[in-house]
Amino acid sequence: MLPDLLHGEERKVWGDGGYQGQSEAIRAAAPRAQDMTCRRTKFKNYVDEKARRKNTTKARVRARVEHPFRILKRVFGIYQTALPRLEEEPCLAVRGLRLVNLYQHRNRQAPLGA
Repeated sequence: MLPDLLHGEERKVWGDGGYQGQSEAIRAAAPRAQDMTCRRTKFKNYVDEKARRKNTTKARVRARVEHPFRILKRVFGIYQTALPRLEEEPCLAVRGLRLVNLYQHRNRQAPLGA
């Protein structure tokens, strides 16, 4: 499924632990992409602290990207945010992400009539 998600022009491919071990598939689908998936940190005798810190950084980046989609699903009830659905109805993606933007900045809004 991974090659179907990549178009080949990516510079970095971010993924959680589920994409661990897919480096060859990433290289085949996007040869210039840097593999930014999380790595295993716990081994039989030790914990690799350097890899753990790298995974934390990668998880922070992914969380910033995934948070708007969580709002879209939980607050607005738009659960069909899969890529094929968004290709069929691009206005759904634009409308939903506009709502998310307004929701995230709702406390910064100036009152009407001000």
